[in-house]
Amino acid sequence: MNQENLRIQKFMSECGVCSRRKAEELVLQGKVKINGKLADIGDKIDPYSDKIIVNGKPIKRQEEKRYIMLHKPRGFLTSLSDNFDRKCITMLTKGIEERIYPVGRLDKNSEGLLLLTNDGEFANMITHPKTHIPKTYRITVRPPLDDESLNSLMNGVKLDDGYITKPADVSVLTQEENRIVLLITIYEGKNRQIRRMCESLSLELIRLKRIAIGEIRLGMLQQGKWRDLTEQEIRSLYSYAKRQSADKPQKKGRKTNDTNKESRR
Repeated sequence: MNQENLRIQKFMSECGVCSRRKAEELVLQGKVKINGKLADIGDKIDPYSDKIIVNGKPIKRQEEKRYIMLHKPRGFLTSLSDNFDRKCITMLTKGIEERIYPVGRLDKNSEGLLLLTNDGEFANMITHPKTHIPKTYRITVRPPLDDESLNSLMNGVKLDDGYITKPADVSVLTQEENRIVLLITIYEGKNRQIRRMCESLSLELIRLKRIAIGEIRLGMLQQGKWRDLTEQEIRSLYSYAKRQSADKPQKKGRKTNDTNKESRR
């Protein structure tokens, strides 16, 4: 058999259709065809000659994988399009021939590091709940935190749905009379988690900027600009995900007064 032959679910994942698990579900639901015939779990295909139809639409293998980091400004949706003609990140990624899509999200009023790719398996690895890839944010809140609120951020905050967040790393960068700037690293990815943590503590979140995902740092990349990830950066994410593949005790939250932490983390 041709060494290029792939299992149908792996092929669908590599094309960015969905994760492998979701691909298996679509196959079992009879929504996948190979050369006009319904696919079975475990079927292998030649990605260069076989015709694959998913939900009535043909899919093709992405010849070149792209891994992009974008500095998303505030005011842009993490979407490829919008029915109300609001600004979307696709306005910032012109010139990229491949059909890339965001890995995770940053809400409209947030800014900072956003990853985009056409590699479905990579995207699933980054966003999978068991991976626990840390994400670091620089946030400005007011009023200043008391010790009780700071301890809650570090050790767990009860959100509006009753969920208690996992421990986070928190450091105080600057503190003024009417505001405080924090560096916070979380190890999970609940929807709008940082904002909801602040809301639960009656803190006004003035600014939220994601500055790192794992070892990938935003650095000096200007707002609205993008660049390809280096091979080393891509490998670092895969390496981290593999280290996290086995269940490990969650890191305990800790406070640090090291204002240079942002440049080292």
